[in-house]
Amino acid sequence: MRESPALFAGPLRAARFFFAAPMSQAAPAPVANFLRTQIERDLAQADWQQGRTFGRGPGDGPHHAAAPADPAAIRTRFPPEPNGYLHIGHAKSICLNFGLARDYGGACHLRFDDTNPEKEEQEYVDAIKEMVQWLGWRWEFGEQINLYEASSYFDFMYRAAEALVEAGLAYVDEQSAEDMRKNRGDFTTPGTNSPFRDRSPAENLARLREMRDGQHPDGAMVLRAKIDMASPNINLRDPALYRIKHAEHHATGTKWCIYPMYTFAHPIEDALERITHSICTLEFEDQRPFYDWLLDHLAQLGLLARPLPRQFEFGRLNLSYVVTSKRKLRQLVEESHVAGWDDPRMPTLIGMRRRGYTPESIRAMVESTGTTKTNAWIDYSVLEGCLRADLEARAPRAMAVLEPLPLEIVNYAEVLGEGFDACSAPVHPKLLELGERHFSFGPKLWIEREDFCELPPKGYQRLFPGNKVRLKAGHVVECVGCTKNEAGEVVAVQARVLPDTKSGTPGADAIKVKGVITWVGAHEAVPAEFRLFDRLFLDAQPDAGGKDFLTVLNPGSLRVTQGFVEPSLARAEAATHWQFERHGYFVADRVDHQPGRAVFNRTATLKDTWNKS
Repeated sequence: MRESPALFAGPLRAARFFFAAPMSQAAPAPVANFLRTQIERDLAQADWQQGRTFGRGPGDGPHHAAAPADPAAIRTRFPPEPNGYLHIGHAKSICLNFGLARDYGGACHLRFDDTNPEKEEQEYVDAIKEMVQWLGWRWEFGEQINLYEASSYFDFMYRAAEALVEAGLAYVDEQSAEDMRKNRGDFTTPGTNSPFRDRSPAENLARLREMRDGQHPDGAMVLRAKIDMASPNINLRDPALYRIKHAEHHATGTKWCIYPMYTFAHPIEDALERITHSICTLEFEDQRPFYDWLLDHLAQLGLLARPLPRQFEFGRLNLSYVVTSKRKLRQLVEESHVAGWDDPRMPTLIGMRRRGYTPESIRAMVESTGTTKTNAWIDYSVLEGCLRADLEARAPRAMAVLEPLPLEIVNYAEVLGEGFDACSAPVHPKLLELGERHFSFGPKLWIEREDFCELPPKGYQRLFPGNKVRLKAGHVVECVGCTKNEAGEVVAVQARVLPDTKSGTPGADAIKVKGVITWVGAHEAVPAEFRLFDRLFLDAQPDAGGKDFLTVLNPGSLRVTQGFVEPSLARAEAATHWQFERHGYFVADRVDHQPGRAVFNRTATLKDTWNKS
C-alpha cells in the first residue's frame, strides 16, 4: 500500500470510461450574469494566459510547469459524487459549467468526487455519465478527454498531507469526535486547541503513517489542518483533512484505509486539473477561505502550479413539489413509495427522461431561470412550460381514448355502406411536410367516457341525447340514446351519422356543431396502457422547515388506465413523443413499451394545471 512520498512529476491517470456525447444544439443568446461578467473580465486581462499551462492531463506543479500553454480559454468542472442518481438540481450545475466552457472556448471536466468508499458505486458512475450525455454535453476538448476520478489523485493527496505535516501546517488529533465537536466552539465562542496540536512534525508524520498503514481503528484519530481555533469562520478552526475508514473503494479496492475529507480533496482536484473557475453552490461560500488557504500553501511547498483555481458560488435551483436530498430520494426508493430511481414521478434525471422530459426543455428551463447569488424556488409549471414549448413545435399528433366507452353508429350501413370509411389527418398541423396519418370510421367506435352525459350540466357541448358533435377528422353524429347495465351504469352510447358531413368534403360544414370529440375505430384500435402522473407531493416545499416529507406524499400521484390509440401508433417505438389530442404530451415508456404491449406515460397536460389545484 505504501507509496513514495516524492513529488509526482507525470500526468495522473484519467478515468477509465468515456461515452462520446453530442454537444447541445446552438444555444440561444446567453443571459448576462455575474459569472459571465467575471469570466469576461478575466479574459480581457492582458496577462490572463500567463502561466496557464496544461500538461495533457492532471498533474502536480512540476508536471504543469514543463507543459505548453493551455489551449482552453477557461476550465470549469462538474464534480458529482457517485453516491446516487443525478436530479433536476444537478441540471443547473451541469448546464452552467458546460455551457460557460462552450461559450468562452473552454473545456469542462466531468470529475467523479469518489472520496467516500461507503456510499459510492460503479452503477452511479455509469448513470451520471449517461445523464450528462443525455443532456447534450461532452467532456472532450480537442483531443483531450477530460473525464477524471478523484480517487486517481489519492496518491498525490496523501503526499500533500505529508508535506503539510512536515511544514507544521497539519497534525494528527486523537481526541474523540465528541471532544473535537465540543472544543470547536460556536459562532459566539472561540474554539479550544487540541492537546495534540503542538506535537512535533516528526511525531505527527509517524502517527499519520500509522493511520495510513492500518494500525488504528475507525474514528481513533484524524489529520487536521493547523490554522486558527479562534477564527470567526468556524471552517478555519483546524478542519479535518483525513479520517480512518476501513472500507473497500469501488475503484481502488482495499489499497487505502484512510480517505481525504471532501473539503481537502476538492481544492486539490481543481488545482491538479488546472480548473480556472471552480463554480459551486452557495453553501460552499464559507469554505472558500480554506480552499484558498490550502491551495496557496501547497503551491508555496512546490506541489501545485500557479495560477491557482478560484472558487465562485451561485444559488441553488429548487423546484416546487419535489425533494432533491439524495438521502430522502433513496428513502423513497428503498421504502417502495416509488417504483425505483427511474420512476417517472422522481426528480432524478433518469426518472424525468422516462416520464418524457426532453433535454432541450430542461436546458431551456435552466437558462430561463438565470444564475444569481441567492437560492431560488422555481415553480414546477416553469419546467412544464418549457416542455410544452419544445414538444408543441415537433411532437406528432394522434388520437387516443384513455377511458373508453363504445359508440355505436346505428345507421352506419344505410349512410356509408359496407366496409370502413377512410379518414386522415396531418401528422402535425404546422409541419405538413411530415405527411398524413390514416385511420378509418366504422360502425363501432371508442370515445372518452367523459364525452357522454345523459343529463348534462349547463354548457356541456358533447354527446347527450339529441345533441350533435363532430368526430374529429370524421363525421358529424347525433346522439340517440344509451345502454345501461343492471347497476344503471352507461355501457354504450348510440348515435346516427349525418350524411355528407365528413371532414374535408364539400358541404361538411353545412351542419354547425359546437362540440368536437376524439375517437378511435374499434375495428383497428391498438390497446394501450396510459400512466397519468401528478405531483409526487401535495406540499410545494415538502421538506421545508424540517417537516416529514413522507406525510405530504400525494396518494393520487399515479393513475393507470387501459384504453386505445389510433392505428398509426401500432409500431410506435419506445421513448418516442406524441401529443394525444385533447389529453396532453405522452411518451412511449422506454422500459415497458414493446411490440404487442403499448405503454404511454403522460409527460404533461396541454395546459398548466399545477397552479389550478
